[in-house]
Amino acid sequence: MKFNVEVDCTPEEARRMMGLPDLTPVHDKYIATLTGAMDGVIAPDLLEGMMRSWAPMNDAGMGFWRKMFEASSDTSKSPG
Repeated sequence: MKFNVEVDCTPEEARRMMGLPDLTPVHDKYIATLTGAMDGVIAPDLLEGMMRSWAPMNDAGMGFWRKMFEASSDTSKSPG
């Protein structure tokens, strides 16, 4: 015997129904931090340390992020 149940709800309603925590404030803070780093407000070394603590990455992954942030800070400083 097979039963199919279809639930029509938003992602927010599904999260609440399953009892998962609301991580919106954490996500907003993460995006603000990344945006600040891209704008040159936060030191790249500080951001690198924060990213290492959040997700394990190898040196190649960290090199990619470092180059991306350095490139974005170089272009934001150029007149234009």
